[in-house]
Amino acid sequence: MQSLEVISLNIWQVLISLCNLLLLFLILKKFLFKPVKKVLKQRQDILDEQYSKAQGALSDATKAKQEWEEKISTADATADKIIDDATKTAKTASEKIIADAKSDAEGIVRHAKMNAELEKQKAADDIKREIVDVSYALSEQLLGREISKDDHKQLIDSFIENIGEANDGE
Repeated sequence: MQSLEVISLNIWQVLISLCNLLLLFLILKKFLFKPVKKVLKQRQDILDEQYSKAQGALSDATKAKQEWEEKISTADATADKIIDDATKTAKTASEKIIADAKSDAEGIVRHAKMNAELEKQKAADDIKREIVDVSYALSEQLLGREISKDDHKQLIDSFIENIGEANDGE
């Protein structure tokens, strides 16, 4: 019968243990369970708020996507029109530039021809003057007397005309 004494129950010890367990449960509930539950509720509220913001952002993004798809569909037609207008404008501008360039080139050529003609005339006049001066000095030495400039100029002019006619004949 020894085995029964080892197994014996003391009712007061069981009650004290149960009271300790109940007291421990109440203390844990008061100081641990309620604050943990409060923190969990705050986190759940934060998650719910973030979820609602995400849903709002998703609906805004969907709406913006639809608006952009509509704008893209009309943008192709607008782009084609802009390209056509730009092509026409560029073509007329290039034609105007070419016409202006041709006009400027013709003016430059005319001006150059006129300048060349003036230079040619000036060179011919300079050559005549040089010939007159040289022939005057030469004839003065040959004749040994002084000839008036008018007489000398007539002699030279007739000489130059004779040379010019002789060169034209060749």
